[in-house]
Order: sequence, then C-alpha cells, then structure tokens
Amino acid sequence: MARIDLIKVSKTLKDQTRGGSQATFSIQDLSLTVPNGKTMVVLGPSGCGKTTLLKVIAGLVPLDAGVVRYDHVEMKDVPPEARRIGMVFQNYALYPHYTARTNVLSYFLFRKKTPELNALAAAKYQRTSELMGVELAHLLDRKPPTLSGGEKQRVALGRCITRDAEVFLVDEPFANLDQALREKYRVNLKVLLRQFDITTVYVTHDHHEALILADLLAVMNRGRIEQAGSPQEIYDAPKNLFVAGFLNLHVGAPPISLLDPRWLPQGERLGNVRVGVRPEDVEILGAARDGAMSGTVTAHLNLPLKNASYMSIRVGEDEVHAQTEGRERRVAGDRIWFTFKRYHVFDKTSGARLSSEVATESLN
Repeated sequence: MARIDLIKVSKTLKDQTRGGSQATFSIQDLSLTVPNGKTMVVLGPSGCGKTTLLKVIAGLVPLDAGVVRYDHVEMKDVPPEARRIGMVFQNYALYPHYTARTNVLSYFLFRKKTPELNALAAAKYQRTSELMGVELAHLLDRKPPTLSGGEKQRVALGRCITRDAEVFLVDEPFANLDQALREKYRVNLKVLLRQFDITTVYVTHDHHEALILADLLAVMNRGRIEQAGSPQEIYDAPKNLFVAGFLNLHVGAPPISLLDPRWLPQGERLGNVRVGVRPEDVEILGAARDGAMSGTVTAHLNLPLKNASYMSIRVGEDEVHAQTEGRERRVAGDRIWFTFKRYHVFDKTSGARLSSEVATESLN
C-alpha cells in the first residue's frame, strides 16, 4: 500500500505540431491526497486532464512545479519503473509478439527467477483468472494483434491485477466493453481492490462507474480538482455549480435543476443567486397550499423497473425535474403544485454554493 500526495502540482503541455510554443492544456496548483488502500476515482468530462494527472502520478511526465509523494517520500528522482505501479491506460500498451498469457505475467517475465517469485506469480495469476473468468481464459493463447479492443483491455487489466503493485493507475479500462461485461468487471475490480487494499487512482467520465468503484471521489474540470470527498458528501454539499451539475446519482435523470429565486415564495430575498434542487427533493402535492409553487407539466416518463417516474415542470422561464413514485400519473399540460424538501443556493456570478436549505423552513 502507499499513500499518494500531490502538492501544488503544475504541468503545461505544449502543442508539438506548432513547434511546441503554444500551450494546449495545463494543470495548475493541483493538490490531492489518496489515502492508503483507498480507491480514488477522478471523475470529469473528456479533456479535463484526467489522463495527464495519471501520468504525473506515474512519473511519465515531468512537473513544472509541485511535489508528488508516495508514503511521504518525494518521487522526483524515482523513475516510473521503480514506483511499483500497475497501469492500465486506454492504448493498452501490450507486447504484440507475446501471447495474452505472457502479457498478463510480463511483470515476472523480466525478473530473475526464484522459487519465491514463481510462487507469487502463480498465486497472482490464479487470483486474476478467478476474478476475470472465462472472458480472459479463452484469450490467453492468442496474441494482441488478433484481439479486439475490448479483448485487449481485458488482457491489460489482467496484467495490472497480476503485478506486485502498491499503486494502481487505471484509465477507463471498460470503455470498449459491452454493458454486461462492464457491469461484471466493475464489480470484480471492486472486490479485488478491497481484498488486496491496493491504493488506486481510477479516472472516468462515467458517473455510474465512479459511484460503484469509489471510496473517495475527486471531480475534475479544466485541469483543476473542483472538490474531493466521499460521493455522498459531494452530492449533498457540492462546492459549486459545476460539481452540482456534473455528479449524478440517478442514471437517466438530470442531476440538478436551476431556477431563478423569484419563482419561489419569498425567494427574492435570496438576492443575486441561482437555486438548485435535486429531482428527489421535489415534492409533488395533490393541491395548492401555502408556500407551494405551481407549474405546468411538460414531460412525464414512467420507469416501471425502478417503480419511479421523472417529470419536467415549467416554472416561469425555468424548468424543474422531479423524481416521483411510479404510481404518479401526469400528462403534458397539467397544472401541478409542488414544494422543495431541500435546495442549494449558488452565487450567480462565481457559481459557488452559498448554502443548503430546507425549503419549508426557510421560505414560509
């Protein structure tokens, strides 16, 4: 195991096609801690710097400023091969002239053979085979050029698991797999990480994947960590509008609705802000009552398998999305009354969250 600390890390990447003079991307003053044995999932949109962050941790790109430490030891002069890292990147990086089996065991292939090393290799290989099952077994005697993208990723993940690593760095290894295999491997990987207490940094843009795998979550945007913490902490108290609008616990539903405070009872007193409400915090009422808001249903979607419905409600110039029980029946054009169980207040200029409130207590 190893604790990872990034302290005020900065790195600017240049556009080599233009003589290396123009900056194409930069990480500036980034700090992040990954505790021993925990899985930190870095969640963010494409192009936000997730893969660059992994390469910084691995030592594959030199820093412009800042410090990377493993267990409080600075890694500046420690080469990547000496950091005991297991890596799975999107380009697979398999040895094309070796079979999949040899690729999986490549960490042991280039080391001096000893009885202890052979026993460790056998034990690691056995555990890897058990976790990955037949989807890996039938590939073992084939070489990478004969494998599909998804099959190559399975082999690359198997190689990472088999290594005698203290740190895993994983870059969306399931992107090319079908849905059924993605679900299976996510669960298997989570079991593995918990069993061996391997410190892991896993990057993805997939909210569902992040919530399955993460002990801790870091939301990244444009080379910055916007917020880090447990998924529930971040969801309940988002630092700003980007975090609130990006992290979504409900597949298929908008993460948060934003509206002008003037549509809320006595909402004008909140000032120059935007009010954000999660779908599960919208309470649909049977009739008008004091402190309630009204709007017009614009769309209604039933999800029988979840015993839930999602409803879109037009309120003035804004739209509110509500999650309701499956028996709720509404059609477009219906007038509806509702209130908020809880909502967030964001500064309209900076986007920073100013507070989180219980609507019935603060607006009536």
